[in-house]
Amino acid sequence: MASLKNRPVSVVISNLAPLVEDGRYPTKRVVDEVIHVSADIFKDGHDVLCANLLWRTAEKIKWQEVPMTHCDNDRWEATLNFDKTGPYEIKVKAWADDFLSWIHDFERRLTGDQKDFSTEVEEGRVILGGAAIRAASGKSVEDAQAIEALTTQLMKADPADVPGLLHSPEVAEMLARWPNLELAATSSDAIHLIVETKLSSFSAWYEFFPRSAEGIKGKHSTFRDCLPRIEDAKAMGFDVIYFPPIHPIGVNHRKGKNNSVNCLPGDVGSPWAIGAKEGGHRSVEPQLGTLDDFTWLLKKARKIGMEIALDFAINCSPDHPYVAEHPEWFYRRPDGSIKYAENPPKKYQDIYPLNFHCDDWKDLWRELRDVVRFWVKQGVRIFRVDNPHTKPVTFWEWLISEIHDENPDVIFLSEAFTKPKMMQALAKVGFTQSYTYFTWRETREELMDYVTELTKGQMREYYRANFWPNTPDILPYHLQNAGPAAFKIRAALASLLSSSWGIYSGYELCENAPLPGREEYLDSEKYQLKTRDWDGPGNIKAFISRLNKARREIPALQSYANIDFIPADNEQMIAFHKWSDDGSSRVIVVINLDPKNRQETNIHLPLEQLSINYDTDFAVEDVIYEEVYTWRDSTNFVALDPRTKPVHVLKVRKS
Repeated sequence: MASLKNRPVSVVISNLAPLVEDGRYPTKRVVDEVIHVSADIFKDGHDVLCANLLWRTAEKIKWQEVPMTHCDNDRWEATLNFDKTGPYEIKVKAWADDFLSWIHDFERRLTGDQKDFSTEVEEGRVILGGAAIRAASGKSVEDAQAIEALTTQLMKADPADVPGLLHSPEVAEMLARWPNLELAATSSDAIHLIVETKLSSFSAWYEFFPRSAEGIKGKHSTFRDCLPRIEDAKAMGFDVIYFPPIHPIGVNHRKGKNNSVNCLPGDVGSPWAIGAKEGGHRSVEPQLGTLDDFTWLLKKARKIGMEIALDFAINCSPDHPYVAEHPEWFYRRPDGSIKYAENPPKKYQDIYPLNFHCDDWKDLWRELRDVVRFWVKQGVRIFRVDNPHTKPVTFWEWLISEIHDENPDVIFLSEAFTKPKMMQALAKVGFTQSYTYFTWRETREELMDYVTELTKGQMREYYRANFWPNTPDILPYHLQNAGPAAFKIRAALASLLSSSWGIYSGYELCENAPLPGREEYLDSEKYQLKTRDWDGPGNIKAFISRLNKARREIPALQSYANIDFIPADNEQMIAFHKWSDDGSSRVIVVINLDPKNRQETNIHLPLEQLSINYDTDFAVEDVIYEEVYTWRDSTNFVALDPRTKPVHVLKVRKS
């Protein structure tokens, strides 16, 4: 409601963007990534407007300023990027510029039949005088003297010469440093921006179970046996190793192979059934080694440029110390027994879920926060969070904020395959990356619609998709009993459509045996040790290595949301274009979606976006297969055989 308390301003600033729920949640970017800020700015009358972006870090009081540009109708915009992580605040300031309005009006008067300009010249003298005073107050003697000299020349000049005297870039730049801001307006809305590490947006994940690291039949591997597996993942181009839970595994109600309720001697159980006599979430499974062994491995991995992500699974086996020490933290049945986890028809007798709304909820929440703090203190910087959608969103908002207040570079990956609104809410409250429904998007239309939803709408501002073609829980139907071509195609889609992707180990070996009638693996590694020949025949390790090498070498493939789809005549072929923020790197990707047949198509290139002239020959270089093709104009022919060449990753060589 308007009031008469404050001096009125006429400039209106509205529709500030990008805001997430009107600024309720922060907008996200990573280091050096551009944020395009825009707003509607207008006022009554015909004055010439100016606008600046204001920005500051959370700990600073003083605002920095960047000029905005009028782009369309009443829309103004500017871009920013930041080289340091942390929270930032962005606003818009706008004003009617008295000098620019005066000179604009003066020029229009010259086109009429007006003879006497003495009043207009006097107005200009007053405006310049005010600018000179502000320059002097700002301790810019040089500018103050230059403005005074201009004032003298104005008073002596013929009216027809005034525009040439004052309407120059040099004069405009100088006077822009000393504007009259008495009636300036500042936006009531602010963009609360979180700038995170580059790894938050560009990453390649490789998941394996440490206990099966060597792949030797019947042998439980240790942390110190994991280094060769990490080095192999490094050779394939991955930079994040993800471990399922590494804590002691419960004995009571331990699951047998293939999730059997009958546990036989020697069965290792599910790592997600956390807690035994050896400890809980701050302890490690004795068969893996000691905490010192884990920190040794963490340092070894970091030395070769790899990060180890831990699974933060808030699950407790019946043997977890919490059960005896804090029985009030768990759900109770009417008969007084503790309720185990269920996802009907699935039953998890080996897991007790925690009650986040129990009477002692504050101590429970603090304890779980301190578990994360414990592992951060050991050197862990990345957490994959198991089933966050089964815990209160407010809990995650609080916990992640608590951790980021102390360690803003810690990354949280949300493993939530649930309702889209819940997945989005988790991203808004702080999760750095999120699993997606990519795993089940198969057709070209499905893929295009989904990627567009993720990168072109509101989700782009807060949700970072991490594409996984498989997980220990999920062997999708299109990979069941499939050959290497299908695995190559899904790897190409995951790694090239998104800037973050990951695979669960065995994918590179094209493991494809399903549990009949289910999207699950037969003889799931979740419940047993896995025997593998990591260099077995038919593996696609070299292909995955080439994909990750292209991602590392081509900046355009490191951009998350900079993607446009390219029309292709054959629906079995998907084509898209990606580019870096500065436009210096551009790449064309074409993928055959049919794992069984050679497909061919014409694609229709956006030549202007690619900075290619019409009616011109140009070369495209396939960085995966090291081949060069000569193309011409916008329409060009592509043929891909899934058995030998399922994908083109093409850099444009301009002639």
